[in-house]
Amino acid sequence: MVDIGRSMQEPTLLILTALADRPRHGYGLAQEILAISQGRVRLRTGTLYGSLERLQGEGLIEVFSEEVVQGRLRRTYTLTRTGRDTLAAEVRHITAHAREATRRLKQATIAPAGGPA
Repeated sequence: MVDIGRSMQEPTLLILTALADRPRHGYGLAQEILAISQGRVRLRTGTLYGSLERLQGEGLIEVFSEEVVQGRLRRTYTLTRTGRDTLAAEVRHITAHAREATRRLKQATIAPAGGPA
């Protein structure tokens, strides 16, 4: 399980998020991550598959199915219960940070240019 005492790296968060609603294969994951990040994050093939291997080793995802497509093995991945719980914990962590940042921004007074905030 990922240490939830620290923030999850963005690629991990995006992969787990992309798998939260349904199983996906590598190319489908890459496309979903691009959509979730509004085009900001494009995971390279090596990065994606290295991350999938690591997340599988950590017990956060597992192979849902395998099939041969045009002579190549296509694995479809899904979240495990641990992966779903880890993602939910990270969402709570991010939400708490966002809530505190919002509270502080609402309380902030604008200081003159060059002055203390």
